Amino acid sequence: MEVVHVEKDGNFTYMRNIHLRDKFISLKAKGLLSLMFSLPPEWDCTISGLAYISKEGISAIRATIKELEEAGYISRERIRNEAGQLKDMRYTIHETPKNRDPKEPPTPMSGQPTVE
Repeated sequence: MEVVHVEKDGNFTYMRNIHLRDKFISLKAKGLLSLMFSLPPEWDCTISGLAYISKEGISAIRATIKELEEAGYISRERIRNEAGQLKDMRYTIHETPKNRDPKEPPTPMSGQPTVE
């Protein structure tokens, strides 16, 4: 077998292969998660921001975020103001699925609010 090496210019991303080999998430989810890993820490990683830099629209990004959340690769925390009103949402992206073995299928979340 011939091995072809790709010339890299320094603008590349290091990430684990776990999500790429997780057979329980779609190719779209693998691609979006890989894209999210490639973004700089200061980048505003919102659904509309992700839609802005991709071909998919907001509803497709929202559905894929939900899939990644159910698979344990994304968790979210609601941020409220002093009056208790929803102010913002903080997403945490995990390199390995939270509370799930990547060799086991995710269990659907029941009673969880939809991704906003």
